[in-house]
Amino acid sequence: MRCVVLGAGGFIGNNLLRLLDGKVAVLRGLVRVGARAPRSVGAEMIIGDFADTEKMRDLVRGCDTVFHLIGATTPATGHQNMIDDLERNVSQTLRFLDICVEQKVERLVFASSGGTVYGIPERLPTPEDAAKNPITSYGISKLAIEMYLELYRYHFGLDYRVLRLSNPYGPHQTVRQEHGVVAAFLRSALSGESVEIWGDGTVARDFIYIEDVVDAMLRAALHTGSARTFNIGSGTSVSIRELVSEIETVTGRHIECVYRAARPVDIGRSALDVRLAARELQWSPRTSLSGGLEKTAAWVERTLTQAEPENRDRVGAVGASGTGE
Repeated sequence: MRCVVLGAGGFIGNNLLRLLDGKVAVLRGLVRVGARAPRSVGAEMIIGDFADTEKMRDLVRGCDTVFHLIGATTPATGHQNMIDDLERNVSQTLRFLDICVEQKVERLVFASSGGTVYGIPERLPTPEDAAKNPITSYGISKLAIEMYLELYRYHFGLDYRVLRLSNPYGPHQTVRQEHGVVAAFLRSALSGESVEIWGDGTVARDFIYIEDVVDAMLRAALHTGSARTFNIGSGTSVSIRELVSEIETVTGRHIECVYRAARPVDIGRSALDVRLAARELQWSPRTSLSGGLEKTAAWVERTLTQAEPENRDRVGAVGASGTGE
C-alpha cells in the first residue's frame, strides 16, 4: 500500500504510523501546524492545514490508501459551537473527498465514534445496525461523514471502511484534550494530584487499548468483504469509579476525586458489540484493561521523568471529562 495518515501528530495517528512503518511502500503523515511530529518514524511528515486543498492534493498524490483520523472538535467543544463543528469536520472532509476522487485514491479508512453516533443506546453492547440518535453535534458530524462516504462510493467509486471506535487509550495519548481521561488520571495518580470527575462517577465507557485499535485499522485497509462499518471496542463498559480503582491498583497510589456537575453531552453507559469485526476482520481486542493500564502507566511515568519541570503539566493534564470520548 501507499498510505497517507491524516492526523499523524495525534494520539491514534502516532501509533498507527509506528505500526505501518516498514510495512507499506509509501508512508506519509499530515501534521497540523503547531503540532509535534512523531519521532523515530520513517514516514514523510507534511506540516499543513486540512483545509489547504493544494497541500492535500500534493499529500495524496500517488497514494492509494488514506487513514482519516482528523477530528477538529470533541463532544464538548463541538456542542458549544455547532456551526464551527460542521465546517471544520464535515465541510472540510467533503472537500478532501473530492481530492481523493480526483487523485484516484482507492480506499479511505475513517475513524468514527462508537461512543457518540448511537446516542443513548437502546441495547448494550450496541451493534452496528442499532438506531443512531446522536445527542451531540460531534456525533452528528461523524455520522454525516459516514453517510457521505457511502454517497461517494456509490457515485464515484471511492471505497471506504468506517471504524466506530469506543474510547482508545494508551501510550502517546495527548491528555490536554478531553478524551484523554486514562492518561490524565494516570498522570494525576503518579504525581499525587486529585482528579476531576464530571458527574457522580457512574458514567461508564468502553475502553480499548491503542494497539488493538491500530491493528483494526490495518485490517480494515486490507479487508475484502462486503461490510464497510465496524464497531471497535472491548465489548464491555467500565465506570469512571471503577477506572479510578483499577488505576489505584496498577499504580499503588490513592487517588482523591473531586466531583463536578454532570454534562448534558455525556451518555450514561456505552459498550460496543464487536462481533462483526471478529467475523469480517478476524479482529478482537487482545489487551485487558489492567494490562493496558500497566503499559500506559509505564509510558506516563517515563514521560514525567524525562520531561523538564516546566513541561510536566503537559503530561496528563488535569480536568479530563472522565467520560472518554
